[in-house]
Amino acid sequence: MSSQITTAEVEQYQSNVLDIVQQRGSRLRGAVMVDSDVNGKRKFTDQVGTTEAIKRTSRHGDSPLVNTPHLRRALTLVDYEWGDLIDDADKIRLLIDPESAYARNAAWAMGRAMDDEIISAALGTAYTGVDGTTPVALPAGQKVAANSAGLTIAKLRSTKELMDESEVSEDEEKFIACSAKQITDLLESTEVTSSDFNSVKALVQGEVDTFMGFKFIRSERLNTDGNGDRQCIAWAKSGLELGVGADVVTEIAPRPDKSFSMYVYLSMAVGATRLEEEKIVEIAAVE
Repeated sequence: MSSQITTAEVEQYQSNVLDIVQQRGSRLRGAVMVDSDVNGKRKFTDQVGTTEAIKRTSRHGDSPLVNTPHLRRALTLVDYEWGDLIDDADKIRLLIDPESAYARNAAWAMGRAMDDEIISAALGTAYTGVDGTTPVALPAGQKVAANSAGLTIAKLRSTKELMDESEVSEDEEKFIACSAKQITDLLESTEVTSSDFNSVKALVQGEVDTFMGFKFIRSERLNTDGNGDRQCIAWAKSGLELGVGADVVTEIAPRPDKSFSMYVYLSMAVGATRLEEEKIVEIAAVE
């Protein structure tokens, strides 16, 4: 039983359970490829590499044989759990039944765990090879340096240029995850009279969520690098994959071993991987 539940007793005159400020679930799941039917602890995504056409130089020559490269990425599932007890005695002291609030709070925690897996996969080590054990780091060429600045318009241009040079399809959805501080950086880095400023102002005010071809997703869960700079992430949707072995399962039932107190339990099995380095860009921002 949570030792904090007594703060919501009748003496506090609370008519319902209030949710403290927090990220309510996953913000990134809808921005990546999702495989909802992963069986076993590891899943492989097979890929076909780039080939080139061969120029014909003579009549009646041998037919060409192009060796098409085959690649694969490995995704390992991670199990997550959440559980807490609600005593019958607490229900009597409360004006409401907190079961739904506990379940809702737990579901949000599971969503945040999904985001953490996606963030780690985007910039961390990916695994390739036949058996999925060959490590692949995000190349230095896919990183935009901090250069003693926050998130600037110039860095967004550099990010777009990297993706365009890699021939990432212009029709594909592209995203940038950054914190509230980086949105403020963008607003401060533009002139009041410029069209960039007006676009960023609309982004801050929530009137639009897309700028320079990227849909912005605010996340306060992004990591920092060895210099303490925020690691913002730009990606094309097909560059990241979330694997779901078991989606969030919720159980609310009495536990005889705990005096028949109600037990709220959630579990899931998820994992993520980076599919293509060319579709991911790390943008370092000074905070």
